[in-house]
Amino acid sequence: MGYANGPTRHLDAARVRAARQRTPNGPPSSGGLSSTAGHLPSGPQSGSPRAGGIPAPIRAVVPVPRLRRRPDRVQRLRELAGAGTLAGAAAAATPVQRAELTGAAYEVVWPIVYARITRRMEHLRGHPACAVSVAQLADECLDRFHDDVEAVVEDLLAHARQPVLQLEAWITRRLVAATVDGHRRRRGARGALQRPRLPGWVADGLGHDRWLTTLALEILTWVGVSVTAGTEVWPLEAWAGHRASITRDWAGSTPFVVTRDVDTVLAVMRRRPDWYQSYVERPLGAKQPPVAAVPPGETVTPLALVHPDDRVETELEQLAADAVEAIGVRLARGERADEIVAEVIHTVFGGAVGGTLDRAPHTAADPLADVSGALADMATVNRIVSTALSILSGRG
Repeated sequence: MGYANGPTRHLDAARVRAARQRTPNGPPSSGGLSSTAGHLPSGPQSGSPRAGGIPAPIRAVVPVPRLRRRPDRVQRLRELAGAGTLAGAAAAATPVQRAELTGAAYEVVWPIVYARITRRMEHLRGHPACAVSVAQLADECLDRFHDDVEAVVEDLLAHARQPVLQLEAWITRRLVAATVDGHRRRRGARGALQRPRLPGWVADGLGHDRWLTTLALEILTWVGVSVTAGTEVWPLEAWAGHRASITRDWAGSTPFVVTRDVDTVLAVMRRRPDWYQSYVERPLGAKQPPVAAVPPGETVTPLALVHPDDRVETELEQLAADAVEAIGVRLARGERADEIVAEVIHTVFGGAVGGTLDRAPHTAADPLADVSGALADMATVNRIVSTALSILSGRG
């Protein structure tokens, strides 16, 4: 709620209840109950049974105390806009003053953006829950909403150079231009085409096929937005529905088929490597990977910096070094190599490899599964003995 500096008024219970019922959906507005009276303090309201036992006729005329607060930043924003000096004040503001003006503009702008743009777009996207209130917006829809609000706030602070008497009406008139401009600037910052258009050479390479050219334009649009497709690179499910509506092939429009179509389009685009790197590969790589939520009570295993097979290989090399060391010690005691090798190898390599313990069963081959069988073959034993002796002689 904003802060008022006018004289104190007496509010009766009926006015208070009526004002509370008019509170819009979402965060509270900056206007509060009145423009000149002080705000009601928190706690029991007039007319409530817990209001200290004061009879209702007396409670209705209890004055609202004035609160010593800083001036209303929204009111100052309106005054600057009305004087035609808002853009100049924002340009010359210090970081603290700029933050104050931005916060005030945000309070004025967000209800307009949600009512005029966000709610309509969420209905078109088939998100009825997101069209109920800001609090109901899904994560990706909330990101888009904040992007639009930020674009309109920047537009207001940059272009309000003439006197603005009706601030909300002025903002509403510039909504489409401001949000479209903000969308294009965000695409440009990611390296994508600001206004995706299909190059003629791509259309020629696709034979001007209606679905494939549409898909190519969808790809150029997709790489420039911040949203992701979960764990997938492309929104294949959505594009499958789009393919069905264009080709009328409802049975054959599956994510698998769309994946094949995407490969066809990308193959054509890669014919010009520099263009593909600039307008497809680079903006696509700028997308932020999704982060999976961790269920309560579970721990997350850090991602290894090497391939799992590399960890197994490193462990096997360490076991081999231990085996050679053990063979060398027993040879130094005068034991025969052909008698001790099988025993040492079976002891060292007879257990489980720790690098495979974190994998699901049957998803990785056990590198020690046939150690016992190998040691039963004298040719294998002789080869191991020869190798161990050559390693030990090399150390000497």
